[in-house]
Amino acid sequence: MMLNNRRNFVFRVSIVINIAVLLYAAMHLSSSSTPGVEWMPMTVEGSERSAEFRYINREESRNETDTRPPDSSVRNFEESTSQKTPSTMPTTNKTTSSTASVPELEKKINSALPEPDSSNGTALEIDDEDALAPATLSYLRTLLSCNDRDMLPQTLQRGDYWVLKNFVRADHGFIMCHESITYTTHAGFEFLDNVQPLVERWMAPVSLAIHAPGTDMAPTVNSIRYLRDCLGNELIKQFVTFHVFFSHKNVPTSIPNPETFLQIPYNCSAKPPYNVNASSTYMKAKNLLYPVNVARNIAREAAVTHYILPSDIELYPSPNLVPRFLNMIARNAKPLSTSTKPRVFPISIFEVGEKVQVPSTKTELRAMLANKTAIPFHKFVCPNCHNIPEGQKWMNTPETNRMDVFHVGKRRGKFVHWEPIFIGTHQDPYYDERLSWEGKKDKMTQGYILCVKDYDFMILNNAFLIHKPGIKHYVKNPKRDAIAGRQSLLIKSIIMPQLKALFGARSGCAL
Repeated sequence: MMLNNRRNFVFRVSIVINIAVLLYAAMHLSSSSTPGVEWMPMTVEGSERSAEFRYINREESRNETDTRPPDSSVRNFEESTSQKTPSTMPTTNKTTSSTASVPELEKKINSALPEPDSSNGTALEIDDEDALAPATLSYLRTLLSCNDRDMLPQTLQRGDYWVLKNFVRADHGFIMCHESITYTTHAGFEFLDNVQPLVERWMAPVSLAIHAPGTDMAPTVNSIRYLRDCLGNELIKQFVTFHVFFSHKNVPTSIPNPETFLQIPYNCSAKPPYNVNASSTYMKAKNLLYPVNVARNIAREAAVTHYILPSDIELYPSPNLVPRFLNMIARNAKPLSTSTKPRVFPISIFEVGEKVQVPSTKTELRAMLANKTAIPFHKFVCPNCHNIPEGQKWMNTPETNRMDVFHVGKRRGKFVHWEPIFIGTHQDPYYDERLSWEGKKDKMTQGYILCVKDYDFMILNNAFLIHKPGIKHYVKNPKRDAIAGRQSLLIKSIIMPQLKALFGARSGCAL
């Protein structure tokens, strides 16, 4: 009897142990696939992200910017208190969103996605070229395989310059790298009147680097505040992230704290702080050269999206360019699906008369070209600099209902001095920071590298940029010509030999 009781006891204990083991295993397996947990790429200082496991609530993650401290390898001397970024991409961008959980949404979307076709693109059906549907966004995520980036405010040293990166951040919140395109640009505060017309047409993230040496810092900060508070809409506040930089020789005596001044409404009864005579700025008073390529690279590096459009602040893009371009990428039709070379997407540029309205469509632009109220960019200044392959054919071709690659060109032959402005990625060559705006040819070195690397220039059919109204004519400037002469000598004697040693040479490529 005692022996039987002992056997029953041992049997019961073994059952309990087995159940405990099974429960433990089930809990372990369940935790590895819980819908609220996923591999979330993290980053510091806007660099490529490494995978780090963390809990993520998608609504929270898209409404807050990551505040993880920067890597010690970055020369980060001062970090501002994190500004709040309470909202996501707006409905005005016409990007469809969902409140469903991300794993559920992606599972449903991926099950309905077409398989990619290596020659003819995808069978993805796009009903509205001016919007990005969930299926399109999910497919882009897979197609681009890009890495998300953060928007941490940082104070960094870049050669001879101090950079206040993400000094005033846009309110759009976290944006995944495939969701949009960032317009990266630069200026002194006296050019900030261009921000509103640019953003109204772009309607997507803008990364803007402002050169603010010495006493130019105060009107720069006031201009940012005016743009955010006084223009009657939320577009600039929602889309534009401002970075500020200055030389170590011209550090402002006082640098306002964004966490303080953003809490105080600006006095909108005063005139815009950027409406000044350019000759009255600190930069002009001290005869400083404008470090255009430093500014371009700062704005570009801070962009959080895979695709970027490095451009000038006085160039206004055609509306709906962002969704139409990304829908084209998602379709992945020829020549996108068959191209094996690195590529960028140049955009045709034009000027219009000072008193005419900037065109919104290619149809309007073609009418203005016909009546001579619009002309190709720099026609009377440097026509070869912006004369694109098949440019006349582009102007003669009617607008279509979607964006496509119009022509694949090269920066060779009669286009050897072409300075294209294009949609590209973070992988494209940077601008040489030794070159100033006053010295001219500041984008030519990048163009040479693109040529040597045998880039394809996939010119877009319906996209265009319009310079701030006013036709430009060549005006002789002996002072600038002297600076340009010295810069040309620098390029010829020092920079070009370095580029050839670094990247080699290719027949037909030149500055």
